[in-house]
Amino acid sequence: MEKRAGVDAVVRALDILKAFGQGRSAMTLTEIANHTGLYKSTVLRLAASLEECGFLERGADLVYRPGHELWRLGALYSRRLDIAELIRPALEVLVEKTGETASYYIRDGEERVCLYRKNSPRAVRHHLDEGIRLPIHNGAAGRILCAYSEPWPADGELLRRQRYCISLGERDPEVGAVAVPVIDLSGQLRGALSVSAILTRFDKAAQDRALDALKLAADQLSKLSTLA
Repeated sequence: MEKRAGVDAVVRALDILKAFGQGRSAMTLTEIANHTGLYKSTVLRLAASLEECGFLERGADLVYRPGHELWRLGALYSRRLDIAELIRPALEVLVEKTGETASYYIRDGEERVCLYRKNSPRAVRHHLDEGIRLPIHNGAAGRILCAYSEPWPADGELLRRQRYCISLGERDPEVGAVAVPVIDLSGQLRGALSVSAILTRFDKAAQDRALDALKLAADQLSKLSTLA
């Protein structure tokens, strides 16, 4: 029975840690109890052990926050992962769902770099090569990347709020694209996922399909790693 009790205590302690997340980076004792379903006395006892080991921190305001040990372990996990192992499968799925070219961009100064891509299997397609550099201030992916960095563009607040951008013939008169930001667990922008297509077949229905697929992919990526 003691062994079982010990396991239960570990699970409950982990439940406390998992209660923290986006929008809940700091919580009171009552808030933790409400989110975990644990008694306050249980939370208080387990939190004391987590605090002692560096997994939780409690300030003078008596509010609990994730401790330094979690960041250390998270950094170890992030370094273990190759970002390509996360992005490439996502691009494969995007191409399968849309039939169009899928890309992942990062910002480099006044340019955006196509870090990874999967070209459409269609004979007529928007073809991109990995490593290609494109302007940062136009095209859906470029505008997303600009929206999250200074100097803030005029449409930056709107793009950050809606978390997507559609461009039609903006960079290339024959190409349309939809892009979404990839935000890591700490709330930082890591890149932009994009689906691009020949404009003549990129109607509203195709744009909506691409946007739905991109939002799902970006959400899944944000939960896998900080993408550091």
